[in-house]
Amino acid sequence: MNKQKAVIGLEMHCEMTSNSKVFSNARNSYNEIANDNVVAIDMGFPGTLPTLNKECVRKAILMSRVLNCEIPEYFYFDRKNYYYPDLPKGYQITQMHNPIGINGKVIIDCGDYEKEVFIHDIHLEEDSASLDHYSDATLIDYNRSGVPLLELVTEPCLNSADEAVAFLEEMRRIYQYCDVSEADTKKGQIRCDVNVSIMDEESNVLGTKVEIKNVNSFANVKETINYEIKRQTELKKIGRYNEVEQETRRFDEETGTTIRMRGKVDAIDYKYFVEPNLPKYKITPEYIESIEKDIPMLPRERKLKYTKEYGLSMHDANIIIKNKDYADYFEECINVGINPKISSNWLMTNIVSYLRSNDINIKEFYLKPMYLKQIIDKIDDNTISSKQAKEIFNESIEKNVEPKSLISNNNQLSDKKVIEEIIINILNNNIKQIEEYKNGKTNLFDFFVGQVMKETRGRANPVITKEILKDKLDG
Repeated sequence: MNKQKAVIGLEMHCEMTSNSKVFSNARNSYNEIANDNVVAIDMGFPGTLPTLNKECVRKAILMSRVLNCEIPEYFYFDRKNYYYPDLPKGYQITQMHNPIGINGKVIIDCGDYEKEVFIHDIHLEEDSASLDHYSDATLIDYNRSGVPLLELVTEPCLNSADEAVAFLEEMRRIYQYCDVSEADTKKGQIRCDVNVSIMDEESNVLGTKVEIKNVNSFANVKETINYEIKRQTELKKIGRYNEVEQETRRFDEETGTTIRMRGKVDAIDYKYFVEPNLPKYKITPEYIESIEKDIPMLPRERKLKYTKEYGLSMHDANIIIKNKDYADYFEECINVGINPKISSNWLMTNIVSYLRSNDINIKEFYLKPMYLKQIIDKIDDNTISSKQAKEIFNESIEKNVEPKSLISNNNQLSDKKVIEEIIINILNNNIKQIEEYKNGKTNLFDFFVGQVMKETRGRANPVITKEILKDKLDG
């Protein structure tokens, strides 16, 4: 049997942020109260007509440009005809024949290599309602009905679960950085259809494609792909090629397997035709250019800036860019005059640790970069030690007061005579350690510094302490 390889394509659905839904004036916001963000249009009532949300169009065009897509001259919608209980009017308004972006590509980092992912298209459509299944009933929540949705369809160009997840993570960051979506999987704002096939590595002919619908987390996407690769590969190994059927399956979280739902339907079965209640819109080059000006610095660009311009390690840069709010905080630290590496160290140790322990967002964090600078400046001029800085950091957050009000020159012991007396006493009680130091065990210098700090409860000026110690030990 020839060597096999997996071929994966993704259909990523991402709910967009906007004040109202894409075709109605109902609120577009996450709401745990069922059927609260609903108006007649969302319910498909007779006589209601859609009205296009211009902001959704702007964001769709912005994403098309970010993904290096070709944008059509005219923008219009199609009807996708099928009946499901989550679409009461019996069809979905989407884009089939003329999507807002085609033939794009994006570069992703896959550990130690980069990969180009080719985009077949990205298009704007309305989301359906959500179904809550119980043992004896299924309930429908129409809050999601009509929420603006961007569907991004890749070419079958991914070859592993790790590559697929790397792509999804990069796209989530891009959506967040561009303020197109919160892209929060916990709120159901990202869902993914996964297409997997197995082909001979030397062949140009793709294997039979199997689609797995509505995978709701990146961890499940990875598990889905790995399971499906194993399932299809085993069928091919034992010669049961015909049993890899073009079908639609779903992922079962309890068993970690995929389960058949139905035979796969083709686009023709949806009977697409142009949506008659929405006109064509001309997209002028001037309008596209005005939108391009709003494209921010994207995650990969920030990472290159952090490593090349600020001297951060790739590891640190990767951690910072994964969260847009962290990256924004980091850059604000630099803007107020904090050294980039010091900013990175404080962010990834003290700040992130505090945020995780207290389960809060960095936007809610009291210690803004201007306040953090008050602490760091006092470390730099030897007013406070690193230990005192951490104490002031915690006290400032706890009391919601500026660090400078907690910092006083009296906090630190800088009297040379007092420090010298403490050092002499410590040295007199550690004769053995002095001999070892003089015999070459120079790392004991830090031991003596630690003893001084212990004796003074961290108040001794570290610069003065080290100067006196060096004089006493090396003199």
